[in-house]
Amino acid sequence: MFAHLVSPGQALAIVVLGLAGVAAFGITPDTSLDTLSVRSISRALPLPAVAPTEGADERYWREERVERGDTIGSLLARASVVDADAMEFVRTDPTARALYQLRPGKPLLVATDDDGRLTGLRFLAGNGELLSIARGASGFVATRSAPPDDTRLTLRAGEIESSLFAAADAAALPDSVTLALADIFGGDIDFYHDLRRGDRFAVLYETRYVDGEPVGTGRVVAAEFDNGGKTFRAYLWRAPDGTEGYYNEDGRNSRNAFLRSPMEFSRVTSGFTLARLHPILHTMRAHKGTDFAAPIGTPVRVTADGVVTFVGQQTGYGNVIMVKHDGRYSTVYAHLSRFASETRDGARVHQGDTIGYVGQTGWATGPHLHYELRVDGEPRDPMTVALPMATPVTDQERPAFAAAVAPLAAELAVVRDLPATRLVAAD
Repeated sequence: MFAHLVSPGQALAIVVLGLAGVAAFGITPDTSLDTLSVRSISRALPLPAVAPTEGADERYWREERVERGDTIGSLLARASVVDADAMEFVRTDPTARALYQLRPGKPLLVATDDDGRLTGLRFLAGNGELLSIARGASGFVATRSAPPDDTRLTLRAGEIESSLFAAADAAALPDSVTLALADIFGGDIDFYHDLRRGDRFAVLYETRYVDGEPVGTGRVVAAEFDNGGKTFRAYLWRAPDGTEGYYNEDGRNSRNAFLRSPMEFSRVTSGFTLARLHPILHTMRAHKGTDFAAPIGTPVRVTADGVVTFVGQQTGYGNVIMVKHDGRYSTVYAHLSRFASETRDGARVHQGDTIGYVGQTGWATGPHLHYELRVDGEPRDPMTVALPMATPVTDQERPAFAAAVAPLAAELAVVRDLPATRLVAAD
């Protein structure tokens, strides 16, 4: 079932189908029905006075979309442009050459006078610049400029049937937003093992528009994930010092100081244990780390802020990176195929940075990452050990934080209050 909602300030339309099957209603034969009296009421409503906007562009703009096989000539002809001078200008002016890079589906806005002569044209070029052509007293002038900033919030939600990406695709969620969603809740939810059929999510994110057309996706500003009956929420907030992070409604940082997994999506093939049969040495040995299977070349991310203490080769580990974190913690990333270009001894890294890529170096029988988390130099199971939390909102910042996230919480509540519906989109 689906419900379509739009953001505050626009109309709200909810369609709920099949909440409990289809109910059938009938009328018993020979039952008499009372005749209802019908009364028509009409009322005259005053029309609002509309004052003309000073300096407004009174030209009529027409939109045409590029179709497969279109040329700029056929596109302008379809827009009822009859202007040989305009065609000659478009053909010869270097600035207007972007009009020859037509992609199906892209819009072109044109304005004409009563005789069909071109008076204005707007087109978003492939490099993101806005091409404008205007007719002046001495002829046409073409300019390129950065498009005006028109960022709107988009609310989408979905329900898990098989995987997060499948549910995100069903809700038309951009891949970048899906990855951000997994990253925001990565400290609380293992998206490979913890997802359950029926889990639900809602996410509010930025979408950039040019001339009414979506052209890019920005940041996630609020999100909610219901996993196994437990609800997690996160709100983007910029602290007075300019740092940004995601926090729940109580001001707790939504991310741990450490991520549970050094890869966004992976599969554990060998867990932390004090005794297992070594696949190469064929002896019982402790496995003081966690192995994550992934194709060679899969990016490996550092699980917490820290400083790189070793980049190179070690017997058994193969290509390995070691990172020292604040306090008592350090991490190891082994069997890598190669290192990220910025990863070197002494480099400061931040949680989520790509530091290397999955490989099969050292004592490895297949492509995977061997990951270790050490506390006071002793290996611990990264999947079960209690991880420290990142810094929460301070008491002094709490009033400003509460005021900033209140409208975002209201947006998410729209989905929460309609448990029998699926929100497809609200732009």
